[in-house]
Order: sequence, then C-alpha cells, then structure tokens
Amino acid sequence: MDARWEDAYNNCKLEVMEEVISEDLEFYHDQGGLMTSKQKLNEALKANICGKVKRALKNGSLEVYPIKGYGAVEMGLHGFYPSKGPVPEQLHYSKFVHVWKRENNKWRITRVISLH
Repeated sequence: MDARWEDAYNNCKLEVMEEVISEDLEFYHDQGGLMTSKQKLNEALKANICGKVKRALKNGSLEVYPIKGYGAVEMGLHGFYPSKGPVPEQLHYSKFVHVWKRENNKWRITRVISLH
C-alpha cells in the first residue's frame, strides 16, 4: 500500500493519487491543520509537491496493523527532500499514520495524521 502511494507521490502520478485518496478523507497535519476535502488535497499535491518534493520512508520504521472488517492502520517515519537531487545523508524524519480502507477490492486512504 505505502509503496504504491510513495511511487505516485514521488512521480506525480495524479491519477493514482486521485484513486487512492478516499472521498471522505480527513488529513490532520500538526502544522497545517485539518483538511477534509479530497479536491483541496489533490490541488495542494499538484501545486506544492509535484516536481518539487519527494518522500522517503525510513527503513525499518513501517508498521501495519489489520483492522477487521475495515482495512489497516499504517504508521512509520518518513522524510521529505527536494526532488532535484539525491536523498540527503541526514534526512529529518517525521511520524505519520495512514488509515486505509478496503473498498470494492481497492485500498483507499481515509485518514492521515502527519506529525513533525
């Protein structure tokens, strides 16, 4: 699940991001506040992320817990760096939580908590 999201995020695959993000998204960001609009998140990704920033998951940090009858909770550490270069040796990692729902044989992100 996370590998598909990271690939779409890092390579500006807007159609994949659109498919993965649930219509009832809630995105809690410690610095940016609460966002509850899939459309606004897609606009923000296109304007602020595509071609500018890449995401790197910290090796060994990902934890995934199944939620019976719903999907899964995924948490870990990820860092961000300018897309015009290699991953820096010293990357600041932040905590994240993604709640994934299995709908019609597809995984969708319904909740995001991003902490710096």
